[in-house]
Amino acid sequence: MWDNSKETARYLKKNQTQAEKVFWELIRNRRFEGIKFYRQYPIRFESEGQKRFFVVDFYCHKTKTVFEIDGGIHEKQKGYDEMREKILKSLKYKLVRFSNGEVLSQNEKFLEKLKNLLLR
Repeated sequence: MWDNSKETARYLKKNQTQAEKVFWELIRNRRFEGIKFYRQYPIRFESEGQKRFFVVDFYCHKTKTVFEIDGGIHEKQKGYDEMREKILKSLKYKLVRFSNGEVLSQNEKFLEKLKNLLLR
């Protein structure tokens, strides 16, 4: 099952939302505070003896933080998002969610929030 994770990540990279594109331009190549980020990053885990994965929007290894950019679809998949959050927490990842609007605004409040999350 894990062998599909790279293909899935590749597909998602090619089909990013506008907010994901904006976030990536902001953080890529250590542009934000010199911190390395990965986009469309596969998180692999085992559950009930099965190898599974899901792909998170962005990941910072230094702080073990996952960043999810939430659009309208997340209103319809709250149960799935809660399950993913539970798994991430059990794997000791921190999860931060931003709305599309927060990212697209790129205002000082959003940038300060991102900085505080990463540098605390």
